[in-house]
Amino acid sequence: MKRTVARGMSHRYIRPMSHRSQARSHRIVAILFYKPYGVLSQFTDRTGRLTLQDFGPFPSDVYPIGRLDFDSEGLLLLTNDRFLKHRLLDPKFGHPRTYLAQVERVPSQEALRQLRDGVVLDGTPTRPAEVKLLHTEPSLHHRPVPIRFRKNVPTAWLELTIREGRNRQVRRMTAAIGHPTLRLVRVRFADLEIGAMRPGDWRVLTTEEVHSLRELASSSPPSSARRPRSRNQKPRRAP
Repeated sequence: MKRTVARGMSHRYIRPMSHRSQARSHRIVAILFYKPYGVLSQFTDRTGRLTLQDFGPFPSDVYPIGRLDFDSEGLLLLTNDRFLKHRLLDPKFGHPRTYLAQVERVPSQEALRQLRDGVVLDGTPTRPAEVKLLHTEPSLHHRPVPIRFRKNVPTAWLELTIREGRNRQVRRMTAAIGHPTLRLVRVRFADLEIGAMRPGDWRVLTTEEVHSLRELASSSPPSSARRPRSRNQKPRRAP
């Protein structure tokens, strides 16, 4: 298989504000990567598919914070900072992730309300989400494999912001309301945005960006990040 050559931006090691859980001599590295379609969010694969190893080169001690599916695109944060990994992934802290999702057919206002209020996945409702129906197609880079196209089935674009990261969550949420996701791009993670990056681009975060990200990760979780009760779970009553 022909390997893709990534467009690596100039990069350097940075030394952001230290954290007491990190050794003083340890350099914290954080890298923002625009994962293309058809790339695994890991460094190795026995079947020969494209992985993070085909881009970079990245420092040997970084790892992805969360994952994007093989067929999803967009922002992926790589770091060697365990503090960031814990704070950004633990759902109790509720750090936002924003996606652009192309779905089959145009969702009704009732379907959008279901997404906002939460749909049941594995017996537990998802947390409240911010959902917008976009009236114009977003400007995105060409995907090498076109989406499944059906002549008589229109599509629509949604912008969704969620505060948890269940397995294939956005795809499962839109499928649950009858609007399967055809293309999914993560455009924002915490306070990091995709900006002018192109698929395969990556850059090392500046000292200021890492400082800001760690400050954000240290903040208390918003009330909207509290996990909702299962639909079958009875509320506790005061004695």
